[in-house]
Amino acid sequence: MPETAESTARFVVVRNDEEQYSIFPENRPLPAGWYEEGFAGERQPCLDHIAEVWTDMRPKSLRDAMDGAAGQPAG
Repeated sequence: MPETAESTARFVVVRNDEEQYSIFPENRPLPAGWYEEGFAGERQPCLDHIAEVWTDMRPKSLRDAMDGAAGQPAG
């Protein structure tokens, strides 16, 4: 398969305060609210990394609220 600009482009894995993941081109400034997660590479390895680490798709605020509600007595 011939190489294309997309297949050789480099990305960084980014995460926001809600612990949601995405990829962003390595050579561009990150949008506000997103932080480098520590993994970089071509597109597919970055997506594979996200698939490994992002096992709970719920936003952090929802997970925290649900965890707090689980500890509350019914009533």
